[in-house]
Amino acid sequence: MSTPQFNSQLSNEINVTPEAIEQLLALTADEEEVNGVRIFVSGGGCGGMSYGMTLVEEPTEFDATWSKDGLNMYVDAVALSYLEGVEIDFQTQGANRSFVFKNVFANSGGSGTCGSCGAAGGGCG
Repeated sequence: MSTPQFNSQLSNEINVTPEAIEQLLALTADEEEVNGVRIFVSGGGCGGMSYGMTLVEEPTEFDATWSKDGLNMYVDAVALSYLEGVEIDFQTQGANRSFVFKNVFANSGGSGTCGSCGAAGGGCG
């Protein structure tokens, strides 16, 4: 029995809105050492998981890559299993500006119904 091949190039497993791409490109533009953005998942929060991003210099051998318009995003295989179907958006509401993960509970079995979750299912943690 063979092991399934790890797909290192992502296409439609995650969706990043044009607004989020624009903001992420702006964040990485002045960082000479930065090669892209890592999307991560960690334990905790109302649905059992928290979602976030950090700047990275290089991907690891365990990362899948999503690229568009000069932006590289990296997701390791474990995080990807919780992120398939997610949309990453950037929203501005008055003075508040933030990245929002929508549909984060699609593959994690969470309900997104706790009091601290936003209406879009993001922002838990």
